Amino acid sequence: MSLNSHHEGPQAKLVYMANQIAKFMESKPHAEGLDLFASHINDFWEPRMRRHLFEILDAGGAGLRPLVLEAAAKIKRPATVM
Repeated sequence: MSLNSHHEGPQAKLVYMANQIAKFMESKPHAEGLDLFASHINDFWEPRMRRHLFEILDAGGAGLRPLVLEAAAKIKRPATVM
């Protein structure tokens, strides 16, 4: 998947990024990979990025690796912007 495609929006980029991190964490023992994935997202993704990730997750998580779906419960959900 190319990050420079004009047909891909911000959500496709977030799915790609989350999946790349998850793919790396899948090389760890499962529980450790879950914790490390969630910690990485919590520590390095700004609230706006996490909010968009939860929009994808809440819509069914299309395209996300299973580790991302499973780790969602450990990711800090940012406050909704009004």
